[in-house]
Amino acid sequence: MNWTTPADLRTQVQRLWDRGDLMRAVVTDTTSWPLRLNLKAPSAADLSDRFEAVRDWVRAVADTPQVRIEWREWNHRVQGTQRLPAAVRLDTLQDALAFIGKARQAQRFEAVWQQTAAAQPPLLAWLSRRPIQALELVDRWERLLAIVAWLQAHPRPAVYLRQVDVPGLDSKFIEAHRGVLAELLDLALPPEVIETDATGVARFTRRFGFLDKPVRIRFRLLDPALPSLPGCEGLPDITLDAASFAALALPVERVFITENETNFLAFPEVADAIVVFGAGYGWEALSRASWLHRCHLHYWGDIDTHGFAILDQLRDYFPNAASFLMDRETLLAHRSHWGEEPDPARHDLARLTPEEAAVYDDLRFDRHQPRLRLEQERVGFGWLCDRLACIPLGALVAPPPPRS
Repeated sequence: MNWTTPADLRTQVQRLWDRGDLMRAVVTDTTSWPLRLNLKAPSAADLSDRFEAVRDWVRAVADTPQVRIEWREWNHRVQGTQRLPAAVRLDTLQDALAFIGKARQAQRFEAVWQQTAAAQPPLLAWLSRRPIQALELVDRWERLLAIVAWLQAHPRPAVYLRQVDVPGLDSKFIEAHRGVLAELLDLALPPEVIETDATGVARFTRRFGFLDKPVRIRFRLLDPALPSLPGCEGLPDITLDAASFAALALPVERVFITENETNFLAFPEVADAIVVFGAGYGWEALSRASWLHRCHLHYWGDIDTHGFAILDQLRDYFPNAASFLMDRETLLAHRSHWGEEPDPARHDLARLTPEEAAVYDDLRFDRHQPRLRLEQERVGFGWLCDRLACIPLGALVAPPPPRS
């Protein structure tokens, strides 16, 4: 039997609540009343074959609170005249809310709506669009409005989140609610004070003009003859913020970039060179150092699909960057150290040289073995030193031609 039960009726109304329709109806005229619910009733055959079950069903529907039942009489050839529910309606919004036990939550949403209408009318559009999320934020809503008001009074403040001086607020609260705050601020602030290119939670500070934690670049001098920073002798391990690194303009010929810290620390001496501890897929900070464009850049990553994807992205900032120890010869010479890449990339990479693209294709199409990876720290140290000795001096690597 697939007749509509009282539980089915509640499920229909609960679905309206979950979509936000009932909460929107609390503050707007978005729903027409009375509201008719879907009802699957017994058939004439059911009256003949399952009369007792039909009678129990009628009693259960008739005892359902808040609903109004429209009845119809059937003249059945066996059972005689029978009165069965033909339609079920909820006459008012209050009936619907009581039916699923949401009257108190609806009152809380209405209070948030009224508070917002008085303090920040532009945010009503967000409440209408996300009523369920708004209800989850009821106990924090006043603080969220306070942050919006603070930024309206201090657009693009050029301070750290820690310096937002609002009673009852701290930077942890703002950081934990960056997603919803970004949506609210996009509605409440003038477009000219929003950096629209800075999208996503990670760029919240930049989007709204806060200071962000400085990105730091770590590097080592590989030539003891290079001038160092005051107080640093030998081949120091130096960490600078990106702006300070960009201002260095070191007199170096070559810059090696490696993603592995052990490789970074153990990198051999090379004349007129430094080694940089890489940043994965993040090259924006390094690109601020314009003096790097006159250097020979050598990128040493894992021989796996993501290693080549990182190289491809690096060339978006430094088109002449060369790969280092990411060739087929190195891969095949270290077969005993092969491992497995958890989640290989499969997309095309337009900035690889033909030789690099051939190795990348071998990896992404599993031509040697599935998910093949050779991690950079598994390459023999003697192999590294031999390759460094073979690097030709003076010639920049030509940028790879675009691949169709």
